[in-house]
Amino acid sequence: MDSKHVHQMWVQYELSKMVGGDIPWPMVSDPGGRVGRLYNVFDEDEGIDIRGRFIIDPDGVIQAMEVLTPPVGRRIDETIRQFQGYQHVRSTGGVEVCPVDWTPGKGTLKPGPELVGRVWESFKG
Repeated sequence: MDSKHVHQMWVQYELSKMVGGDIPWPMVSDPGGRVGRLYNVFDEDEGIDIRGRFIIDPDGVIQAMEVLTPPVGRRIDETIRQFQGYQHVRSTGGVEVCPVDWTPGKGTLKPGPELVGRVWESFKG
């Protein structure tokens, strides 16, 4: 619901200090809650959008979403890690996937029947 100007100020005076620079994706405003209603995060009683983060791929498919009520903030490092993971998977055409706690440079998995019951091996020392 915040205006683009409020977002601009928040990025400039708050977020940029938290992440050491600008963010490489757009933030959007939703006056009136039209988008919030589409994504089911608009609180009709309060007339506001609940904080939501949606990662939408270039094909328009929602790959991840997170909705939090105001008392708990999001973790930007996790958002960036997820972006990197989805970009990696897309760059391999889905041949490789990113397991739990994956970060760039760590090993990936190749899904298939031979992986069933053996994912735990990727977590060994």
